[in-house]
Amino acid sequence: MTDVDTASMTAWIAPRYGGAEVLRSEIVPRPKAPGEGDVVVRVRAASLCSGDLHLLTGTPYLLRLGFGLRRPKHRMIGQNLAGEVVAVGGSVTEFRAGDRVFGAVPSGAFAEYVCAGAGAFAIVPAALSMEDAAAMPDSGMTALQGLRDIGKVGPGQRVLINGASGGVGSFAVQIAKVLGAHVSAVCGTRHVEMVRSIGADVVIDYTVDDFTRADLRYDVIFDLAGNRALREIRRVLATDGVFISSAAAPGNNWFGPIRWLGQVALTDLFARQTLKALLMRPAAADLAYLAGLAVDGSLRPVIERRFALSDAALAVAAFEQGHASGKTVLIA
Repeated sequence: MTDVDTASMTAWIAPRYGGAEVLRSEIVPRPKAPGEGDVVVRVRAASLCSGDLHLLTGTPYLLRLGFGLRRPKHRMIGQNLAGEVVAVGGSVTEFRAGDRVFGAVPSGAFAEYVCAGAGAFAIVPAALSMEDAAAMPDSGMTALQGLRDIGKVGPGQRVLINGASGGVGSFAVQIAKVLGAHVSAVCGTRHVEMVRSIGADVVIDYTVDDFTRADLRYDVIFDLAGNRALREIRRVLATDGVFISSAAAPGNNWFGPIRWLGQVALTDLFARQTLKALLMRPAAADLAYLAGLAVDGSLRPVIERRFALSDAALAVAAFEQGHASGKTVLIA
């Protein structure tokens, strides 16, 4: 096992639930020597995801049962990062000090250093930048697991992605193409050219056209917007098609998407169509797969906004406004 200096570091802290206004930069102790299966990583870049906002705001409120009733149990925020290994635990064999890695951690990515289980990380290939690597974990794995594992997308299938311009959506368009699908992508006017540039065969501007009223039927619909009724979506889903709903489904501050996800699960019991909710599970093998796609040019992380890590509060404030193209990245 190698050790890491136990001096202080700068980290972004959420002392209470709220939006970007509650965030503050603090000097805190660096991670101590890692546990047996852990690694300590010097953060070089990080990215924002919807999960960061859920944990920051404590909504839906049901989340607080596990993450702190009155205030966040884990005050250090951030889940997606890329950086360099500076210390490894005694049982860690897949990494050593100096390795470039990326991954998704439970919390603490918006800091100079983070300590987490080695299984949360994969190697960043030499040809991949830290910024691109940091943009991939949460969104890339969500898109991959939704389309490959639940949708079973294959060559020649018709896939529709509702919410194609966001973090997950921009990965989903490209991954669906890698899997051989014909991709229809739904987004707003501002994002049409970007979505077309990453490979969508058909781009549907929802301010002009309503995909649920067209005559086409899709083999797989990947819903990342949660803005259409289930009956509307099923109308354009093939009789034996697959509907995948992400956590971005509609809901309220108390229970979030639970009612919606319950409706999806109940309908699935009685419909010939397959309707599934997606809960992404981090996997190092999926990270490695995504990195390979990025290196061979099949996948390009879309990064619209870049901020210094020291401006994380500004980045979160911009992220709260929504309607971004792709990812927001913090650079250390």
